[in-house]
Amino acid sequence: MRITAWNVNGLRAALRKGFSEHLDRIGPDVLLLQEVRALPEQLPMPWAAPDGWHVHWHPAKKKGYAGVAVWSRKPMRVLGTGLDDGDEDPEGRVLRVKIDGMQLVSIYLPSGSSGDHRQAEKEKWMARFMPWAKKLAKSRVPTVFGGDFNIAHTERDIFYAKSNENTSGFLPHERTWFGDLLDAGWRDLIREQAGDVQGPYSWWSNRGQARALDRGWRIDYLLANRAAAKRFRSADIDREAGLACSDHAPVSVDLVD
Repeated sequence: MRITAWNVNGLRAALRKGFSEHLDRIGPDVLLLQEVRALPEQLPMPWAAPDGWHVHWHPAKKKGYAGVAVWSRKPMRVLGTGLDDGDEDPEGRVLRVKIDGMQLVSIYLPSGSSGDHRQAEKEKWMARFMPWAKKLAKSRVPTVFGGDFNIAHTERDIFYAKSNENTSGFLPHERTWFGDLLDAGWRDLIREQAGDVQGPYSWWSNRGQARALDRGWRIDYLLANRAAAKRFRSADIDREAGLACSDHAPVSVDLVD
C-alpha cells in the first residue's frame, strides 16, 4: 500500500498547476490531503468525485479555509472526525478512516505563525492531541498519521535552525512535544528512510530564494504505530510536485500489504 500525504495549499489552485499529472506519477493507493480550502461542490468537475477513487471530505465550516480529505482506491469506512466523538472539529483538521484493516488519519495541525492568538490555539490543540495520539500508538490496529504538523522536530528538519529558535513551528517546547509523540511509540518513517542527514524538506517559504535553493522545513510527516511500522518498506518526499503545485511537497510511504 502506497500512502501519500499532501498539503495542497488550496486544491482548486493545485488542480490548475498540474496536480492531476503529479498524482498519476506518484501513484498512491491512499491520498491524505490537507488544506483543501474548498467544499466538494466548489471543485471543477469531475474532482468532487474523481474517477477511480473513493473520497471523503471534511471541510472547515469557514469557506476557503483549512479542511482535510481522504481519497482511496479501495472502499473505506469513515471512523470519525476530530479528536473524539464529541469534537465538532470546525476547522476540519482530523479525518479518520479504515481501509483493508488499517486505520489512516489525515491531520492538519494549526499554525501559530500569524500571531499569539493562533499560537495559543495551536498549543490548546497540541495538549488535546497528545493523549489521543498516545492511545492510538498502543493500538493493535495498524495506524498511520499523515499530514502537516506545522512543527520541525530537530535541527535536521530546518535549514535555518539557529535563526528560527523563537519562531512558531520550531519553538523548544513544540520540538519537545513532537519528541514526546515519538517516545509514545510513533515512528517517523521519512526520517528512518533518510537517516541522519540535513532535510529532506517538505515546505518552503515564498520569500527570497528558499524554494530554488531548497532552504526549507520538514513539517509534513507520515507516522506509524508499531503495528503499521512492521510493514514499512520505503519512504520519499517529492520535491518536484511540491514546487509545481503547492508550497508543500507530498510525502509518501510504501507498506507491505
